[in-house]
Amino acid sequence: MSRKIVHVDMDAFYASVEQRDDPALRGRPVVVAWRGARSVVCAASYEARKFGVRSAMPALRAEKLCPQAVFVPPDFGRYKAVSRQVRAIFARHTDLIEPLSLDEAYLDVTHDKLGLGSATAVAEAIRAAIREETALTASAGVAPNKFLAKIASDWNKPDGLFVLRPARVMAFLEPLPVGRLPGVGRVMEANLAALGIRTVGQLREHGQAALERRFGRWGRRLHELSLGIDEHPVQSERPTTQVSAEDTFDTDLTLEHTGQAITRLAEKAWLAARRETDRSPRTVVLKLKTSDFRILTRSLTPPVPPGTLEEFTAIALELRQRVELPARTRYRLVGVGLANFRHHDEMPPQPGLFDPPK
Repeated sequence: MSRKIVHVDMDAFYASVEQRDDPALRGRPVVVAWRGARSVVCAASYEARKFGVRSAMPALRAEKLCPQAVFVPPDFGRYKAVSRQVRAIFARHTDLIEPLSLDEAYLDVTHDKLGLGSATAVAEAIRAAIREETALTASAGVAPNKFLAKIASDWNKPDGLFVLRPARVMAFLEPLPVGRLPGVGRVMEANLAALGIRTVGQLREHGQAALERRFGRWGRRLHELSLGIDEHPVQSERPTTQVSAEDTFDTDLTLEHTGQAITRLAEKAWLAARRETDRSPRTVVLKLKTSDFRILTRSLTPPVPPGTLEEFTAIALELRQRVELPARTRYRLVGVGLANFRHHDEMPPQPGLFDPPK
């Protein structure tokens, strides 16, 4: 039986909450961000987006693009409260809810609690309830699987609904840029363009065998996506895949001066990982952001996972040796994480004190 998936995405969520709660902000370009040289944009209203302001860009750049913007410091407590309201609305229709963040989620409404009869009716009911109970708008996409539903929810933004029926999937995907497919970033998009592949239709025509030869298992996955195939279920409880802690410096630092921050952040990440009582991480991750906003990550999966905070910290510090940028490079942010969580019965055995070396 074909699944019925809805992806609901709140429209410019943080900025819309601010405009809702302060009538003076309505119709004005609103940027949710702390002001300052080190700040980045958390959200931008649609009025601000017309000037090119986007989430995650430096706040100073946003100010240059839109000098008349109103900057509002984020209030995550308020955003979380509204998010709980929205999720309560979802729960009236299904228990299969997979939140992606405070402002978006997947819902499997193949069997909807209220018996509305169709996924389209469920999406319309959810959007109407959100508008009535929170005075905010949401866009929704309805499709046979998750990746198609996410693309569909963007189609008629803001405050829109788009329904992609199974019979229309192939024709819908054909003209789309390959960059719209999940997992296809700028590097992969460039690799595909070098093969003359710019649209999903061209990707499909290239064939599974040729894609597998060029990209391995990822090539097979690309071909499946070009056919609209995505078997990933909606997971109401997503297992932890990574814990991390990061910090933006008051002033940019050279790599050799990041040790103190790495040590402090490693302790935070380690304590968070210890909350997973039946699973342990195998991989240590170091993240760095240069002064010109280039992001680097380095990771290591040792034969035996770190068993103490000291071992974890030592690996995180050692990962700096894998950064090959010039010594004069300065960094504005550092992050430390633990990833690749496995159940304890899947972990390699810890060597005993008197075990002979292998």
